[in-house]
Amino acid sequence: MKRFLLLLLPAMPAHAATAARPAAALGVAALYFLFCVAVAWRHRQKQARLRAAGTAREGALLVAYASQTGYAEQLAAQTAQSLEAAGVAVALRPLGGLDAAALAGHRRALFVVSTTGEGDAPDTVAGFARRTMAAPPRLDGLEYGVLALGDASYAQFCAFGRALDQWLRHAGAAPLFDRVEVDNGDAAALRHWQQQLSALAGHAEIADWRAPDYQPWRLVERQLLNPGSVGEPVYRVALAPPAPGVAWQAGDVAEIGPRHAPAALDAWLRACGVDADAAMRDALADRLLPSPQPLGAAALATLRDSLPPLPHREYSIASLPGDGVLELVVRQQRRSDGALGLGSGWLTRDAAVGDAIALRIRENKGFHPPADDCPLILIGNGTGIAGLRAQLKAWRAAGRRGAWLLFGERNAAHDALFGDEIAGWLADGLLARADLVYSRDGAAREYVQHRLRAELPRLRQWLARGAALYVCGSREGMGQGVDAVLREALGDDAVDGLTQDGRYRRDVY
Repeated sequence: MKRFLLLLLPAMPAHAATAARPAAALGVAALYFLFCVAVAWRHRQKQARLRAAGTAREGALLVAYASQTGYAEQLAAQTAQSLEAAGVAVALRPLGGLDAAALAGHRRALFVVSTTGEGDAPDTVAGFARRTMAAPPRLDGLEYGVLALGDASYAQFCAFGRALDQWLRHAGAAPLFDRVEVDNGDAAALRHWQQQLSALAGHAEIADWRAPDYQPWRLVERQLLNPGSVGEPVYRVALAPPAPGVAWQAGDVAEIGPRHAPAALDAWLRACGVDADAAMRDALADRLLPSPQPLGAAALATLRDSLPPLPHREYSIASLPGDGVLELVVRQQRRSDGALGLGSGWLTRDAAVGDAIALRIRENKGFHPPADDCPLILIGNGTGIAGLRAQLKAWRAAGRRGAWLLFGERNAAHDALFGDEIAGWLADGLLARADLVYSRDGAAREYVQHRLRAELPRLRQWLARGAALYVCGSREGMGQGVDAVLREALGDDAVDGLTQDGRYRRDVY
């Protein structure tokens, strides 16, 4: 709030006023000088309080925002509220009030930033961009995520968010996940951001910020892909669309609205002391349930109307519309108490074949196939085979051949996901080469990133021919390891250039 100084002076005769003007002018100048000193002092005190607050909560996750119209600030506040509700300590700060030392005082940070004009930083962070970003400090201990807001109709879409991301990386900070870009408040991109928040909060249930618009797809097939594996079971799940003509592209993502397992819902109702009918049970099955408390039937009905839906789960799509079904590759996930996770439990065990599955498709332009006829390198592990399989299907549909696949799992005897298909792709030339790495089969643990390092001469040859590099699978381990190998071998500038040119794309989770 602005404060104004109002001076009330007594009236005086005109001749006296004329004589007094020089003195009055000096007095006003003195008062104005004191006013400026007071404002400057107050500003320094405010900055000191902000620094003190940041230091006092340096163990907290920093949420910093740079806003031109207030939208980034609003999303930053929602981000902080969601994390705090999930039990994460958060420090919400304007980015313009921070410096490199303040950033270095945090272990994790999220940046919600907009771009204004033709690629400019918001006015509130112009000084930060000019001073702090002029040269990268050392931020080796910082892990970060960036939510970049922009308008794709501008040539410099999300330019400040991209520049901030690159600056942080060059300063030694490590990305928690790939930058999330939002075009004009795109709801799908914001849901993806919320999915990342859930992961940061230990996969806590974070309700969607907007009401879901799911469609009912039908579960038509479920196939165990890794019988006998030492890892958790992996299933191929096939879903029929609600109507003909539903379209998606390779790289797009299926968002599933999960439901509680019947046994879990029964236990919650018993703890509430309620014997609910079938209609009420169905109405509660997709709601975020609070801690159980004694309830009557009327109170339960009122409570149900106030409960948010369960947050969605995201899965890479493994098929194309021409296959007639939407296929997912789902590994069962376990919570700390040993129970199956909501999404994987619903898709792989609790939903029966023939049941309706709430689903919506999220366009993922950042993982769509290359537009031109360039060589293709596909790298992944585990359930990341889903996104790579869709890319290869699109590659075949475009009449292209000769891709290179590097894929990792545990044991060849039990975890050769889609092994017959891969052999067929090698036989017919869709794949020119397949490096299949099974970490538990040798005396030494070899992973995909190790094989990539061993194949650096070949990688450089492919990249020199204009190859595009697509990575799909786990962020920790594989995704980070592959990125590290690329940066060690090629340098940060070259890898960033591949990213900017759309030749290095990732769908990691």
